[in-house]
Amino acid sequence: MLPTVWDAWSANAVVAAGFPALTIGSHPLADSRGQGDGEAMSLDDALDGIRRITAAVDVPVSADMESGYDTAAAELVDRVLDAGAVGINIEDTIHSEKRLRSTAEHADYIGALRSAADAAGVPLVVNARTDVLLGRTEVFDDPLAEAIRRLRACEDAGARCVYPVKAPDAAAVQTLLDELTGPINVIAHPVDGSAAGSLDDLRAMGVHRVSFGPFLQMTLTGSITELVAPWAP
Repeated sequence: MLPTVWDAWSANAVVAAGFPALTIGSHPLADSRGQGDGEAMSLDDALDGIRRITAAVDVPVSADMESGYDTAAAELVDRVLDAGAVGINIEDTIHSEKRLRSTAEHADYIGALRSAADAAGVPLVVNARTDVLLGRTEVFDDPLAEAIRRLRACEDAGARCVYPVKAPDAAAVQTLLDELTGPINVIAHPVDGSAAGSLDDLRAMGVHRVSFGPFLQMTLTGSITELVAPWAP
């Protein structure tokens, strides 16, 4: 269970709650900086946020690097490690071109990241994400089968975990678990759970990794609004 944070304050809060590791989400990080998700931040912006968080806590940190910010794998790994992260999340939506990478293209990039990390001597956790279930950039006749095909290729290329973002229900998650060989990541809401059920449901299914994406920050936004609303003029 990796709570998704966006600054030093939120990182310290979840570590104080007892979590031994955390992840940084690109969406909440961008929001905290007054910038946009989808690589509207620059790589320098993202790394600045990551560096501030890793300097504030003494636990492993994984960082969402979107599609890699149009950066060569070796350079990206070098800069992420320099910023203090030991895991990365890489998606197949290339935001600058508004398209999905092909299966081979995404797997090749994941493989290059794996090779660069191995060459650096760091067991970087590469979490390979596919956006085909979102249906935003490209729509497939059988998105679940397409997600499985893409994520198998990423596993073969060296991904330590795969992320079929927005798996629609428990049946889809179970199919993904059955068809893939390594750990999978499921997104959840801190209050409402995931589309596949509660944390206990996910554990019973054998899900390996759960993160919040932007939902923790969004939930807190609602709470802050309720707290301050009675004081508004």
